[in-house]
Amino acid sequence: MDVVTGLSIKYILLDRQNWWRFSKKFSNNIRFAIMKNIAKILACCNKVLGFHKYTCSKCGYEVIVPHSCKSRFCSICGKKATDNWIAQNMLILPKTTWQHITFTMPSQIWNLFWMNRNLFNVLPAIAANVIKKVVKKKKVTLGMFAALHTFGRDLKRNVHIHLSVTTSGLSQDNSKWITGIYFHHQAVKNIWKFFIISLLRKQYNLSKLKLPKNLNHIKNYITFNSWLNMLYKKKWVVNLARTSDNHKYNVEYLGKYLKRPPIGENRIKKYDGKSVSFEFLDHYTNEKKMMTLSVEEFIARIISHIPDKHFKCIRYYGFLANRVRSKLLPIVYKFVNMVVDQGRKIYITWRDLINSSFGYDPLTCPNCHIELQLTEFVPPAKNIDLIAMHEQIACAGVN
Repeated sequence: MDVVTGLSIKYILLDRQNWWRFSKKFSNNIRFAIMKNIAKILACCNKVLGFHKYTCSKCGYEVIVPHSCKSRFCSICGKKATDNWIAQNMLILPKTTWQHITFTMPSQIWNLFWMNRNLFNVLPAIAANVIKKVVKKKKVTLGMFAALHTFGRDLKRNVHIHLSVTTSGLSQDNSKWITGIYFHHQAVKNIWKFFIISLLRKQYNLSKLKLPKNLNHIKNYITFNSWLNMLYKKKWVVNLARTSDNHKYNVEYLGKYLKRPPIGENRIKKYDGKSVSFEFLDHYTNEKKMMTLSVEEFIARIISHIPDKHFKCIRYYGFLANRVRSKLLPIVYKFVNMVVDQGRKIYITWRDLINSSFGYDPLTCPNCHIELQLTEFVPPAKNIDLIAMHEQIACAGVN
């Protein structure tokens, strides 16, 4: 059987009707958000979403540009959305010193959050509250943004938080810029551990916590609390990276992970119709390894990390919080000597993306070397329902 390389996730989903067969087999266990995102991805750059046609006025050379799906899980649209976020926040985020912190938890807890997906929403705020508590006595308001990750590099479940925080901030009355904030590693870790365990205790006490099958033996709070106490004594890893005043790095640190599939397609090395092999970095050995999964298992791991509808991938806190940023950011800009037009919007087009990624302008005629002109625009069908068209799109095959 031929081995295919240079693959996209969309190709694997469409080839041999892999996704359609998977969706029929596991239809009762697939969330609506997954169905909607996969339907979008399969339709991405398909004429069903409409298209623009560009033509050379001299030789008649034509380029048809199908519309994209705009799903943040799509590798194409996710890349574009990420680049737009980074470009916009290069202007907005203060040029000061930041520290990047990763909050993890023991693997035994991951399934509790998986079974209670509503708790994903509170995890970024808990991480931010850890930092607020650490600096409470200093009476300073820092800037923070955080993102939830549910996956490791091997695509297994691994619930953790990435948080970026300024090491300087505003005094209580906003009249001073307080510098040299330091986060003690042990204090950060202890508070994070306490907050997570307290959350789980509270949820169990309120009878709001679903337990996975491996915890079926737990029938009361005393037993549950004993189990949590055992986990409390385990090793919790909280990584505090070195502080950095490199503005580009600080913005890109989280930006590049925000709106993309859990695996970069350049890491997919082989596909033979039955299995998928991909490369990942083993953090324990710091070595690159290969993992081979059946197509079914690969799809299952990928789609499990699609967030629910309206889930915000990135959250802002401190002087970056949405409710106060219009008031506090101008004050911060004065202290860090930044001139910012907060009304300015940056938008990277598909044309910009191709130009920067592949080094050519897709709207320049290769024959006449002049700019192509828009000659036709076909919008998506009115009230298009990709879910209703799911089978048609999923079974269309690889273009």
